[in-house]
Amino acid sequence: MLSAYALLAASTQLLWLSFAAVDTDAARLMHVDVGTVGDLAAVFPGLYIVLALPTGRWLDSRFTQALSVGAVLVAAGALLRMVAPTAYAWQLAGQVVIAAGQPLVLNSINKVAARHFPESERALAISIGSAALFAGILAAVLTSGPMLAAGGLPLLLYVHGAVGVLAAAATLAATRLPAAFADTAQAGGLGWLRRSRLMWLLAGLVFIGMGTYNAVATFLQPVLSHLGEGGAAGPLIAVMTFAGILGAASIAPAAAARQRRRLMLCAAVLVSALAFAMLAVIHAPLWSGAWLFAAGFLLLAALPVVLDWAEVHAGPGRQGAAVGFVMLAGNLGGLIYVVAVQVVIGSPYVALGLLAAGSVIGLPLALRLPDERVSRAEAARARDSTPLAAGR
Repeated sequence: MLSAYALLAASTQLLWLSFAAVDTDAARLMHVDVGTVGDLAAVFPGLYIVLALPTGRWLDSRFTQALSVGAVLVAAGALLRMVAPTAYAWQLAGQVVIAAGQPLVLNSINKVAARHFPESERALAISIGSAALFAGILAAVLTSGPMLAAGGLPLLLYVHGAVGVLAAAATLAATRLPAAFADTAQAGGLGWLRRSRLMWLLAGLVFIGMGTYNAVATFLQPVLSHLGEGGAAGPLIAVMTFAGILGAASIAPAAAARQRRRLMLCAAVLVSALAFAMLAVIHAPLWSGAWLFAAGFLLLAALPVVLDWAEVHAGPGRQGAAVGFVMLAGNLGGLIYVVAVQVVIGSPYVALGLLAAGSVIGLPLALRLPDERVSRAEAARARDSTPLAAGR
């Protein structure tokens, strides 16, 4: 189940960013401007913000049905893109369908861990699912250019689409596996989210982390171009993303086992701020790679740490809503940070300073996080006080 889910999660990112590394060539082949090609990726965070909480609730009440619909939408969108590879209307239709399925897939990460793994292994399962997201991003960055050069948009869309269809089929088959652990939706709607200080703090940190990464991935090339190093942007984004894969797969389980999640999140925002400040001072490619590797290793690893903590706090039957809330904040951060950096893109030092300052804002949030052991006890008391628990 985890292997199938990880492949599907990675494929959503692969399909999301198929055009990101080849936007200029794609615009020429589809006879549209570059900004219009950018809209093919922009529909994803926009739809995620709208669908995050409803899909989370659906996953909590009917997990197998909801995840299956998400898988079918991903496959259907991938197939739509193959119908006419150089027709923009078909590409937009495919992207919208995939984007509608993406929240159902990504919001499932904690549900997969809770349904199929014992508590001691859930942090690792969440880390693997999170690392798969960054692996999909890295695959899109590394493969789009060579595939376009080798066979144009048809080859690019057929290969990326085949991955999505295969992942969807594997996930549909895996959902037939019975859950190893009980998964019963809890009563009370989303009121617990509004009242949960911890969830708001975690959402704020994901807002900053995903916002920072999206801004870097979008605007690193023009920022470095102003500094005379624009040609290094693609490899540097790959370095940052690869570091995130390593961090996501290794840090979250260790932080959970040692109950050091708060310490790790504090380190992530501090190292990220320092990395962007140093990038403004010393931006030779080798040093830039070192700064971005350090930022990616901790900043991207913060996502599985937050998701694992949210799983512990939310408890059985609420994981979908918890992830939906956190990922809604992350996608909103992605939009806002990109717009903020775009305003100052003509001044690379201001842009990098804005990214550093944006990371520093996360430190007060991280410092206000409670001790994990206290949080676990409070979450257990809150769950025991719900109408469902009282009835039981």
